[in-house]
Amino acid sequence: MARVPELPEVESVRRQLRPRLVGRRILAVDAVSRGRLHDVARAAGHRVLDVRRRGKYLIAPLDGGLELVGHLGMTGSFRMRGEDGWVPDAYVRASLRLDDGVLDFRDVRRFGMLRVTPAGDYSAMSTLARLGPEPLSAEFDPVGFHRRLASTRMPVKPFLLSQRPVAGVGNIYADEALWRSRVSPRARHVGRLRARALWAAVREVLAEAIEREGTTFRDYRLVDGQGGRNGGHLRVYGRAGLPCVRCGRPLAKTVVGGRGTTYCRVCQRR
Repeated sequence: MARVPELPEVESVRRQLRPRLVGRRILAVDAVSRGRLHDVARAAGHRVLDVRRRGKYLIAPLDGGLELVGHLGMTGSFRMRGEDGWVPDAYVRASLRLDDGVLDFRDVRRFGMLRVTPAGDYSAMSTLARLGPEPLSAEFDPVGFHRRLASTRMPVKPFLLSQRPVAGVGNIYADEALWRSRVSPRARHVGRLRARALWAAVREVLAEAIEREGTTFRDYRLVDGQGGRNGGHLRVYGRAGLPCVRCGRPLAKTVVGGRGTTYCRVCQRR
């Protein structure tokens, strides 16, 4: 199964897109395939002011009060035409013709999204509109995190994946943070001390993955075509049946909230 890029992957793409886009004018948008492309032609004629990230979304403010919002879905990536030998293939869904080059949006499975919207109007993107705090920001504090965990009876892992208690955490880093904090993915009650441990673990695993430019298994690529370097540092995700690096017992694989979940039965009992 393809892995959906999470916050570290999207942040790494943002860092490479920003110097390639800021200050450039979009002359035209060629929508090669409809896919999940919404009003993208409205970006034509506008200059890119910045490239930001909110959770797993990329947001590029444009002059004239518009924003270009993107989501990589499962297999989306951005590549600059001609850079590092890149030439467009059959999976390019849209091309932004800039005043000094062409940026291609490639998406094999067509779950990615591009939308031009009035700045700050996310009414057509319900997940983006309801995102919790950014995990590496001051708004993500342990007291508020514990309060949000206490507000639901959902198991903790699917609640993390809902994006409501914190933005940008997906399957990979939820497994990693829960293992690091010794919290069971099925736990329905997370006390204050364990919530603080999980809060710290979420911040740590995401910050470390950003430093290594994300995790590549197959599809995720940076703008320069390279993959992330975090895969070799994962402690549980993708390691079912292998020894837990903390206690030595085999890691278990199960399904929690409809998502494949790897955890340690010994280290994560509660």
